[in-house]
Amino acid sequence: MPIIAPSILAADFSILKKQIQEAEKAGADWFHLDIMDGHFVPNISFGPMIVDAVNKITNLFLDVHLMISDPDKYVADFVKAGADQVTVHSEATPHLHRTVQLIKSHNVKVGVALNPATPVNHLENVLTEIDLVLVMSVNPGFGGQKFIPEVLNKIEKISKMISISERKINLEVDGGVDVETTPSIIAAGANVLVAGSAIFGKKNIADALTAIKNASQQA
Repeated sequence: MPIIAPSILAADFSILKKQIQEAEKAGADWFHLDIMDGHFVPNISFGPMIVDAVNKITNLFLDVHLMISDPDKYVADFVKAGADQVTVHSEATPHLHRTVQLIKSHNVKVGVALNPATPVNHLENVLTEIDLVLVMSVNPGFGGQKFIPEVLNKIEKISKMISISERKINLEVDGGVDVETTPSIIAAGANVLVAGSAIFGKKNIADALTAIKNASQQA
C-alpha cells in the first residue's frame, strides 16, 4: 500500500484543524506542506508558522517541500517548526550535496525534488545520501494542475536507479495525483502520493482519500 500524503496547500485554512483531523482519521499517512516563496516559483504559500500549527494538530509525519530559492537559509527554521523530512529542489541550490548534508545534520530525513524538465542524472551524486526523491508531475507553483504524462518515464527511470542502489529510498510524486492518474503512477514505481485538490477539494475528505487508496491497488 503506498503512502498517501494529503497536501495542506489545498486545504481550507479557515477550518484547517478540522480538515487535518478528518484526513488523519480517514487514513492519511503523512501530511505534505508546500513552501513557496514567490521567487523560485510564481506563488507564495506559507512558512514555518503553519508547519508549527500543523505539528500541534497532528502527530503524523510532516513532509516539508521547500519550493524556495536559497533553501539553506531556512532549513533550521522548518526543522524547529516540526518538519520530519525536508525536501529541496536540485534546481534551487548550486551546491546540492552541501544542502543535503545540512538537512541531515538536523537529524531529519532529506529529499531531493526534480521539476518535470530536470533530467534524472541530477540525482546520481546524492542518491546514496537521501531518503526520498520527489518527482514533480506538474510545473511547481500552483495547485490543481493537470498531470504531465511524460513524467511517467522519469518515474520508471528513477525507480530503477533506486533499485540498483539497494537503498530504501521513497519515490514520491506530486502534481495532478487523483483516482485517474494514481494507477499509472504506482505502476511506474512510485510509493508516495501527494494529493491536494483530489482530497481537500472534495466534499467528503474520507471518501476522496479512500478512493485514491483503492485506485492505487489497480496498478
